[in-house]
Amino acid sequence: MLTSRQLRYFVEIVDAGSFSLAAERLFIAQSALSRQVRDIEQALQVTLLIRDARGLDLTPAGRSLYGNARRILAALDDAAVSAVHAERGTEGTVHLLHSSSVPLGPALLAAIARHVDAHPGVSIDIATASSEHQAHEIREGRADLGLAREPILRRYADLQYTPLFRESLMAVLPATHAMASCSSVPVAALRNERFVAQAHPERGGLGHRVADLCRAHGFSPQPAAVRSRKWSQLALVEAGFGVAIVPASMAKMAPTGVKAITLEDARADSGVLLICRHDATAITRRLADALVATCTEAAD
Repeated sequence: MLTSRQLRYFVEIVDAGSFSLAAERLFIAQSALSRQVRDIEQALQVTLLIRDARGLDLTPAGRSLYGNARRILAALDDAAVSAVHAERGTEGTVHLLHSSSVPLGPALLAAIARHVDAHPGVSIDIATASSEHQAHEIREGRADLGLAREPILRRYADLQYTPLFRESLMAVLPATHAMASCSSVPVAALRNERFVAQAHPERGGLGHRVADLCRAHGFSPQPAAVRSRKWSQLALVEAGFGVAIVPASMAKMAPTGVKAITLEDARADSGVLLICRHDATAITRRLADALVATCTEAAD
């Protein structure tokens, strides 16, 4: 495995056109520089440079390594600069995950837009991931923030879980359903219905919360023939495959063939959490604070 130092030495030799000049620029002994090149050639089992009376000449392997080395070193330099800007909170990308049961509604999108306007050097990359999976992605460094639906079954000590808001759960039925004309229904009225979403045995989130709510009323959700844990469950309801219980924010985005009905239970609600690392970068922390402030203002 080559090191970045070896790549820099090799690029400097080629750019200088001689070992002696490269050694002067790098402030190291020429013999040490020659030894580094021999180590690279030995590691790769190729010849990189040919020295003759005219100077240095690159072999095909040398030309290939030189081009790739310059690109790698440039990327490393960019990464270092980006890290400094990210720590200062002036520039970088924040990777934001959200569950499909936590739609980015007007309030959250407005907060994101305001944040981007206030910090022109910051970009935000948004993707969906299950509530349970978000924590793993953030912990592994592949994401920075998560908008997850409670409950989260497995929590990590190095992550911070901040409650953002709670919202009502609603029943969504096909518009042709016998209860579609009702303004509200008891949770128990769904006992004999087929649910197009089922809880995963190893995941929390919306499915787990709905299953708990139904069990509190003496039954377990019966699975429909066609099911989905994703946003597509609303399409399945519209197609008549069954019913679902979803958050109010999700119910507002239901297609025209779906009727959203209030559940007659004060416990029929669900919370949303903001997940991030305790040692989150400055730009991540600023966006997190902006989202928390927006949700706090909305609650007031």
